[in-house]
Formats: sequence, C-alpha cells, structure tokens
Amino acid sequence: MLSEDLITQCKLRLEPFACEGFVYGTGPTRPLLMFVGEAPGETEINNGIPFSGRAGKYFDHYLEHLGITRNDIYITSSVRSRPYKWGKPHNKPARKYNRTPNKKEIAAHAPILDAEIETTKPPIIVPMGRIAYWRLLGFSPKMEEVTGTFIHSPIRRLDDWEKNTYDFTPETYTIFPLYHPAAVLYKRSLETIIYTHLNELKSALKNI
Repeated sequence: MLSEDLITQCKLRLEPFACEGFVYGTGPTRPLLMFVGEAPGETEINNGIPFSGRAGKYFDHYLEHLGITRNDIYITSSVRSRPYKWGKPHNKPARKYNRTPNKKEIAAHAPILDAEIETTKPPIIVPMGRIAYWRLLGFSPKMEEVTGTFIHSPIRRLDDWEKNTYDFTPETYTIFPLYHPAAVLYKRSLETIIYTHLNELKSALKNI
C-alpha cells in the first residue's frame, strides 16, 4: 500500500533515536475504521503483528464487542518502531523497556501515517491514547475529557521534516478517541467506561 521508498526514508530518519524494529500497518484499502495507537512493543516487533501483546488481548475484545474483525479495520500507530529505554531489575541483567515516543520520533514516522490516512480514507479514525490524539489533533487534553466523543476536524500532517512542523488537512475527518487498551492493565475500573464508549462507536458503524 505504501511506497517502500517512503518507508526507507522514515526508517533512516529514526536511526538516531533509541528505537528498534519496524511493524507495518495492516488492513484493507477501504477499512470501516482506522485505529491509531502509540508504538509497537516488544511482542509486536518480534512477530510483526500490531496489538499482539498484553494490550492486544483487550484490543481484540474491543473488536469482538463491535462485531467486527481485524479484516475490517486498518491498524497503525504514531510510530512504527519500538521506542525503548534500558533498565535493570533487581538482581537481574539489564533489559529494554517500552517507553513513550518523543516528538522527534513521532515526526520521523509522521509521513507514514499521513500516507495511510490519505490512501485508505477511513470513515472514522480512532486514536487510542494521548499520543495518538496529540499526533492527529495537536494538543493533549486529559483523555477522560475527550474519549467517547465524535470530533469532526481537520487533522495534522507533517509539513516540514527538518523543522518537525505540521499543518492541517483541507479535509475534515471524523475522530472518535478511545482509551488505549493498555490503560485497562493499570486501571481496571476504566473497562466499564470503555465499553460504554464502544457502544457509541458500534451505533455509528450501522450508518457506514
């Protein structure tokens, strides 16, 4: 779907940063929904399957509740490689841990997401979590203030690769923010709220 030249350029732009692997976005050319996450984790960069780690189990529950499958949707993320940091557990060897991508890392891979959106033209884009929301809309509210609400807005696309600046698309998109599936791992009480939001999204899918 995407130009390999574009992907190669984005990989080169990310080389100065502590990131590893590369996971392609997956899905049909005309998806019902596009889900945008933060970045792959350790499991994903080893098997190449988006949302296949611990959070992926909750993501699959999302889809089951919506009555759709991975074949119906496009799955991507703000950064297609795994940002990591080194840590040393007590009395154990040092190892890599996932971390939040920074703005320069997000900009390095921004043209990939721009191209995916332009190519697939998703009826609804679902940013999952604060990073994906910021990538698309340019600000970082508390997630509880925006999740489960339909937003009709232009979205950001990279304007200048050297300056890491963005402009906004001339087109208006329908955005439906959700909590990232990993949020449930740390706060189980969010699960009820998430499924209330998923019910809103399920109703909207009937009109697509």
